[in-house]
Amino acid sequence: MGTFLRGAGQAFRRTFFGPDYPPIQLRLRSPRIAAVAPGLGLLLLLVLVIVTAEYLRGSRYLPTPSAWLLALLSVVPLAALLPRPLLAWRLLLVGELFGTFNVDSGDAVPWSPVQVLVMILVLLVVAARVDRPVLAWIGFFSFVPILIFVPQPDQAGVTLLFMVVLVIGTLVRRNLVTRQALAEQSEVSDLEKARRTVLEERTRIAREMHDVVAHHMSMIAVQAETAPYRLGDLSEPVREEFATIAGAAREALTDMRRLLGVLRSEAAEPLKAPQPGLADVPELVAATLRAGVPAELDVAEGAEPPEAVGLAAYRIVQEALANASRHAPGAAVRVEIRPWTSDLSLRIHNGPATQPAADAEPGEGHGLAGMRERVGLLGGELTAGPTADGGSRSRPGCRTTTMRPHDPSVDRR
Repeated sequence: MGTFLRGAGQAFRRTFFGPDYPPIQLRLRSPRIAAVAPGLGLLLLLVLVIVTAEYLRGSRYLPTPSAWLLALLSVVPLAALLPRPLLAWRLLLVGELFGTFNVDSGDAVPWSPVQVLVMILVLLVVAARVDRPVLAWIGFFSFVPILIFVPQPDQAGVTLLFMVVLVIGTLVRRNLVTRQALAEQSEVSDLEKARRTVLEERTRIAREMHDVVAHHMSMIAVQAETAPYRLGDLSEPVREEFATIAGAAREALTDMRRLLGVLRSEAAEPLKAPQPGLADVPELVAATLRAGVPAELDVAEGAEPPEAVGLAAYRIVQEALANASRHAPGAAVRVEIRPWTSDLSLRIHNGPATQPAADAEPGEGHGLAGMRERVGLLGGELTAGPTADGGSRSRPGCRTTTMRPHDPSVDRR
């Protein structure tokens, strides 16, 4: 009971003395309408004031100053309704209490038609904006003038009208809150899907890198174990040094397998096939060409890059070709590979699309992020963006010996 009373007291203070609710933002699509809307609103308010003042002078026989004052008091809540809904209701309550001067006792509704319209609009908007405890106090105090000024035979009908307005406003508020909650949940779901996609791509990269590094570590272990037999008579310290190298390599392999076990999901199948490299790119481009995508490859002579770099290059070209066929169907794609002494540079460029692009499937849109992670893992850089002819390009590049970035170079969609 104490909690209920404290909540009711806080709602009462908020209703009459507390801070107002955030203003309502109207978004008008047409810039021209948005520019003239404030002027039209002021003109409408002025027309309503004039109509109300003339009605009070003609039917209530009020002096002109009193008629204009009551007319302003009747219409001004509309001016405050959008920016200050609680203030609009407070002004409306004052207008209800003082807007019945010289009313005919036989009138079913003791307020002017414009004032009744303002009451309905204000109560409808306020009911759609305020919390339930505050709305309970607003409804209670809005019915007090009805009990005071409306003739008893007509009180039930007027009360029912105001209750219907409040109920409609409450339903509107519930609908708005539900839609906002659904929009927030959808946004959270989209962010979670994007995060999951990125994590899965990172896991795939880690698994592929594990296979490459594991191969080198295995070779180190084998060579360190067989070196004493291949090199002939060696001193005992040298043999111990080779044994230490072999043991450290196998221990590193064991730790890497444990790490991979954490990264691999239970449903993931182990990778059994050899990982592709730079030498497999021509077959990849040829397969793309057989699929109907006009692709060409330009490979310069140069040193063979390390396995990790070749794997990253293959995956980048694979993603670039997939992006070009998906987002620029019918466009010609050119892949350039420049393997230098210590650097590897890729450039993938596609022209403008010649056919309508298909809608993106759920989960797509993170290929570029995966490419950047692959290049960054090797100390390189990637640039991507549109071209002047309406196509797109990406240029990744990395130094294959020191793994530090050199002159940025890779162009992709």
